[in-house]
Amino acid sequence: MNWLYSFSRTEIIFIGLFIILYTLYIWRTFRLARQLNTSAWGVVPKFFLRGSYLTLLIIALLGPSFGEAEGELITTGHDTFLIVDISRSMDAGDVVPTRLERVKYDIQQLCDTLPAERFGLILAASESFVLSPLTDDQNALKQFMREVHTSVSPTGGTDLCRAIELARQKFITDSSTYRSVKAIVLFSDGENFGSCERSELARLRLAGLPLITVGVGTEAGSSIREGRDFVRDTDRQIVRSSLNRTFLQELARDGRGQYVEADANGRYVNELAGILRSLKGRVIDQHRVAVSTNKYYYFLLAALGLLVLDLIITIRTFRL
Repeated sequence: MNWLYSFSRTEIIFIGLFIILYTLYIWRTFRLARQLNTSAWGVVPKFFLRGSYLTLLIIALLGPSFGEAEGELITTGHDTFLIVDISRSMDAGDVVPTRLERVKYDIQQLCDTLPAERFGLILAASESFVLSPLTDDQNALKQFMREVHTSVSPTGGTDLCRAIELARQKFITDSSTYRSVKAIVLFSDGENFGSCERSELARLRLAGLPLITVGVGTEAGSSIREGRDFVRDTDRQIVRSSLNRTFLQELARDGRGQYVEADANGRYVNELAGILRSLKGRVIDQHRVAVSTNKYYYFLLAALGLLVLDLIITIRTFRL
């Protein structure tokens, strides 16, 4: 027999309290019986009855497992390329502390939520590039993510669709992803300076690559700090950057994915993790295993039966 939980100090304390309190009860009962010049042996059967169902309840709580049941273990690999927009607009402070810093923190939370998945990291700028290939070393990925800044992109513009195409090419040229569930996740405020052809997004569908877009920012928008001043346009007016939700929603729709909007508390990370978990793909490993099952209910039913018996049967404590 195997046990789901080990015998701990808690169980010892309960058993000790039961023995001590019941011993005091029996001692008091026999002492009172001597004063009444009678017998009190009627409490002894009750002690064994109550001790029996307490023992059965403790056994049920420990989770006894015996016997075998066959189950099917299915393993499906998940590979996801994360695309992070590093344009200057991601320095806007409408999401605290900035849009990019929020994304960096949330990606680390996503890795912690999905520790068994492989992630790759692509930075989207005027010229996109792979910062990390697909890897299951998430500590290394987190370290790469902590070093990301918008200063990596000197020109400030972003071609999001070129970054998406780069992710697609990396997937189709990597043989290790052939049987895995694949996805692309884009973190951006939606400000795009490149052209997005429908034919490019159609290639994602043919490759079985859903595009999930994460909108970072607010519609009200915010100015972007540059030293002691703010980023200004050619007319010396302060530039105000806002979330282009419509563009990101269209990308997700054409890429057969979903649109998720980042919130201030990061609760969307669980929603995003749920979307990635729900993606269907090819099974990479499947086998049957024999496991012992928890039979706690046998002992629980027996304990309840003795408890009912204790309530029904009355024993005269004192014989006068």
